[in-house]
Amino acid sequence: MPKRKGIPASSDAEDEQPEEEQEEAVPSTHKTTTTSDGSRVVCELSRNRKVAVKKFKGKVFVDVREFWSKDGEDLPSKKGISLPLEQWEMLREHIEDVREVIASFT
Repeated sequence: MPKRKGIPASSDAEDEQPEEEQEEAVPSTHKTTTTSDGSRVVCELSRNRKVAVKKFKGKVFVDVREFWSKDGEDLPSKKGISLPLEQWEMLREHIEDVREVIASFT
């Protein structure tokens, strides 16, 4: 996919790989950890992808992001999305619709 000025390349290319080449999800232990920026990681989707909740400028966000390691510490990368609570709630309200569409593709 060609890069457009001002728009970062999508990180979805990894998702388009055959199943056997994708990273396996890390089993969730339902134990939250805190990162150096104060985010609380609530779920590890894969080795480098995590779901975290953070507070930034007085607002709470749900963060789905890729992380990278530096000096043994996992740090958030630019690849990801931070949803304000209003958008997170909207997504939660439409989860069943998403499931139905996924089922229609399988």
